[in-house]
Amino acid sequence: MNIGDRIPDVLGIDQHGNEIKSSDYRGRKIVLYTYPKANTSGCTAEACSLQAHKQELAELGYEIIGVSKDRQELQKKFADAQGLEFPLIADTSTELLQTLGAWGEKVACGRRTIGTLRTTYLVNEEGIIERIFTPKEIKTKIHAEQILSEIKA
Repeated sequence: MNIGDRIPDVLGIDQHGNEIKSSDYRGRKIVLYTYPKANTSGCTAEACSLQAHKQELAELGYEIIGVSKDRQELQKKFADAQGLEFPLIADTSTELLQTLGAWGEKVACGRRTIGTLRTTYLVNEEGIIERIFTPKEIKTKIHAEQILSEIKA
């Protein structure tokens, strides 16, 4: 997906078994972020950064939604362990990740693999993507600050 595209309505099932739809967020903005694997150091740092700034993002009209290919049970354990108070979608089929363009080839330690590309989409009140943070831009430990600085600019 690109800037100007509308995100899909049905996003998936979260860690609590709830169906998450973008239409449920109409009138609110969304920080929709994709991450490779729950309970890993980079993904934990990113999620905790977003949780730490959740209130500040909410004051600016943003809700947070995370997406990874992890099973619902793992998403729940991750959310519980880290105190995450936002939906984590279990996209085990990778359908949403593929639609978003956050699934593809990546290189880690010289190895090429196919997997989730850490990406963040800032979505407006109508479900339209306004900004995309690419994997190379995202600094997991301070990602919320990156988003806030972009929003406030």
